[in-house]
Amino acid sequence: MKEQKVILVTGGTGFVGSYLLRYLLHSGYSNIKATCRPGSRMDLVEDIKDQIAWIEIDMLDVLGLEDAMQGVEQVYHCAALVSILPADAQKMLFVNREGTANVVNAALETGVKKLIHVSSIAAIGHPKNITVNTEKNAWERSYKVSNYSISKYLAEQEVWRAWAEGLSVGIVNPSVVLGSGRWEEGPLRLFGACWNQIPFYPSGIMGFVDVRDVVRFMVELMESPINGERFILSSESEPYRQVQTQIAQALGKRPPKWKATPILLRVGAFFEELRARLMGTAPLVTSDVAFYAANKNAFSNEKSVQGLNFSYRPLNDTIQDTANAFIEADQGTRTGKPLAF
Repeated sequence: MKEQKVILVTGGTGFVGSYLLRYLLHSGYSNIKATCRPGSRMDLVEDIKDQIAWIEIDMLDVLGLEDAMQGVEQVYHCAALVSILPADAQKMLFVNREGTANVVNAALETGVKKLIHVSSIAAIGHPKNITVNTEKNAWERSYKVSNYSISKYLAEQEVWRAWAEGLSVGIVNPSVVLGSGRWEEGPLRLFGACWNQIPFYPSGIMGFVDVRDVVRFMVELMESPINGERFILSSESEPYRQVQTQIAQALGKRPPKWKATPILLRVGAFFEELRARLMGTAPLVTSDVAFYAANKNAFSNEKSVQGLNFSYRPLNDTIQDTANAFIEADQGTRTGKPLAF
């Protein structure tokens, strides 16, 4: 049955998408198509790219998406624009919302049986006086909400709209996803910072999850009868200091020892954004990043654990596996060897 199912993965060359493709192959699926933008980097899928039917397409190409989904039974929507740059805000809002609208519309038009959408904890509401965030949190738009958060929230609304129109759907909201990949991107930059023994740590708390657990849950959710539900995916919620200390120890480096207070983070973000504008480069940290790094964001995984009887890898194991891959990559390599399932 697995060999007969036709599966489409959008954003197959990205971090989560590449691990999803690898896990699908590992699990016995073989009739897999994946989308990528023209000129996409293939470094994360170099070892499996010949086992996938690739479709070069933009998520804004409505007719192209309908062609890509002909005969497809299951769609995993991983494609999204992720950027911390203020200059990318409007583009990100448009692409993530309209791209998702196009994907679900094509799925409805072509008779796709089920779609799993990769969202983010950024799309989970953060009401005041809530110490542990759950799927029930109400969304509140305010000046504290990042542009990325808004874009993922609006994308989710398109998925719920398609669900109301008859498409079977599931949404996953991963916390900070860790695993071997492109060391210069996203949360994986933590490993480079700890390798270089940056002495500061943010004062906040955040949820963390192994990328292998994210894709494993996605496949189990797809194959389950569950429809119209969202799930926070988070192994553990820990202070940044503890996580950075564990990473440093796994790398054989000195742990950070000085707390970067919220004020210090905001001041640092201001000067970093100024430096980036003057130099024409991407900032290492922005005001949005500084805000979230200073917040205490704990997330409950109770629904995911109970809903599918799911178990997560211990965070320390994920950190050790990823640190080993970082060391093996010789630091001069931009991409790490994929973690084994």
